[in-house]
Amino acid sequence: MSYQADLDAVVLIPGLYTRPHTRPDTRPDTRSDKPLSQTPYAVRFCTALRVSPPLEALMPTPLVNAARALRRQLQDLSFAAPVTHVYNPLDYARRSHEQYLTRWGSGSRSVLFLGMNPGPWGMGQTGVPFGEVAAVRDWLGIETPVSHPDTEHPKRPIDGFACARSEVSGQRLWGMFADRFTDAGQFFAEHFVANYCPLMFMEETGRNRTPDKLPAHEREAVQGPCDEHLRRLVDALQPRWIVGVGRFAQTQAQRALPDTQAQIVTTLQPSPASPIANRGWAPQASAQLQNLGIWTGE
Repeated sequence: MSYQADLDAVVLIPGLYTRPHTRPDTRPDTRSDKPLSQTPYAVRFCTALRVSPPLEALMPTPLVNAARALRRQLQDLSFAAPVTHVYNPLDYARRSHEQYLTRWGSGSRSVLFLGMNPGPWGMGQTGVPFGEVAAVRDWLGIETPVSHPDTEHPKRPIDGFACARSEVSGQRLWGMFADRFTDAGQFFAEHFVANYCPLMFMEETGRNRTPDKLPAHEREAVQGPCDEHLRRLVDALQPRWIVGVGRFAQTQAQRALPDTQAQIVTTLQPSPASPIANRGWAPQASAQLQNLGIWTGE
């Protein structure tokens, strides 16, 4: 696959293409009397820098190399019923995923937020962890063409950034970050977000099947490459804290990283399937992070 650079008056900076500020500023006025949590994503996330580097123009970063290795290691795995379809966004949404890693994942970070695996309306569409479309496009500044899995489930189509459905977990997670930090750059100066497993498993009905529900031999086949990828991620980022977004991610990190110097903790999972999370997830998660000493009180 080849990617064509946006030739609409680009400026070349070593390793980076970006639009010059020669056009009238048409960004929305972000001033509002409403609390940030009540303003629309288009306003809340308008501060992101929009950059579209073609993959060929960039030297792969350690995280990109790790993701490519993980994609290759997982591509030949097979899964039995009740799993009928497996999506790997590292493949069909590779461009947006690598753009996320390149733009926001270079250098060390104090805190690594680690999720379980992609959701059908988040990373499954955009290639970005917890990748609710509006958050990825308007706050992270990423919007690229997305391809399709080799075999697509009719009830779980991949529409990429044209997807009209919202990933609640991603909306909650990135929304909490947007409320606390001025912009994505301030957040990523000390934080990064990843998933333990990049695969999305579906049953014949379209129902999501999480990695912990796989048979032991299938789960172990997935764990090996995912463990290795997590170790490479931690080696590159050198976090002081690894925050499992839910118990599953915390458990996998504890098992895969027995010798890590990072503290491995957990926070409440933002899933709408959790009654507790549905009673104000962001304030609860923020309080947990403050109690752990990861964040300070505002």
